[in-house]
Amino acid sequence: MNLLADLFPSTWLASAGVGQLLVWAWCVRTAPWARLKQPAALNLWLGSAVLLMVAWTMKASVQPGLSLHLVGATAATLMFGPQLAIACLSLALAGIAFDGAIAWSSYPLNLLIMVVIPVFVAYRLFRWVDRRLPNNYFVYIFLNAFLGAGLSIVVLGTVATAALAAVEAYPVAQLSSEYLPFFLLLGFSEAWLTGMALTLMVVFKPEWVATFDDSRYLARK
Repeated sequence: MNLLADLFPSTWLASAGVGQLLVWAWCVRTAPWARLKQPAALNLWLGSAVLLMVAWTMKASVQPGLSLHLVGATAATLMFGPQLAIACLSLALAGIAFDGAIAWSSYPLNLLIMVVIPVFVAYRLFRWVDRRLPNNYFVYIFLNAFLGAGLSIVVLGTVATAALAAVEAYPVAQLSSEYLPFFLLLGFSEAWLTGMALTLMVVFKPEWVATFDDSRYLARK
């Protein structure tokens, strides 16, 4: 992740900027901002953004523009819902840009690939599980948290690899052997950390997880 602006033509960066504005407009219109009026919820949301920003600074680099780090998009999605998750992750990404890890010109592209895509994958899986499978605590944890986190990272890595290959930033063979396979390992790590974090939260702080409802997942179980 942390895609570099120098690897992409200006048309890609400009198009990503348009996409960023559309996503933000959707979030502004539809996000449940009223939740953040509660001091505890606002502190949790801001604290999550800071924690994610710190996590994103701890990355492993293969080549310039080919770096790997934990994302936390699935955890944020399950905790806040998709709109507030995108806003939270956007704030964390802004902190990375202020720190100089990415150029502001590449901010929109990183936002779309590193934030919007994994949030979309995590939320679509949650909605599918919510509609099709029983309201069960273990279903929620193992599918939404564990599987959702791993799947979102694999999809993110595939899209990032495809984007780098499309602009010929690196040879396809190099991307296929030195970049894409590592997302499987990263996805496994993300799945375990997200699963453990959500397990602790739904047990001790279920009010922190907007997509979890005690009356649905635990009552009469």
